[in-house]
Amino acid sequence: MQFMILNYVKPHNFADRLAENDPDGPAWGAYTKALLEAGVMVGGAALSSAHTATTVRVTNGRRELHDGPYAETKEQLGGFYLIDVPDLDTALAWAARNPAASSGAVEVRPLMQT
Repeated sequence: MQFMILNYVKPHNFADRLAENDPDGPAWGAYTKALLEAGVMVGGAALSSAHTATTVRVTNGRRELHDGPYAETKEQLGGFYLIDVPDLDTALAWAARNPAASSGAVEVRPLMQT
């Protein structure tokens, strides 16, 4: 089964910084390496800071654009991993190893089966 692991981090842990300057970089690198070595990682990416987001809504056929994220929250979506594992318990075990689990939050969501 495929699961999306969504990494939610605190905004101050997330500022637009280069990966080589990120103090959490080694933890993220080790986590990504573990997923790859286990053969469960299908894809993933880090996202730019939430202040770079644009939210789109269509009301009465008219497009409305708003700068920034959809909602103000304590944590912001910082990136994601797509994994392929046998079951939810395995996905949750990987999520518990995610660096965001100790400083923010990690959401695990199965992809819809078609």
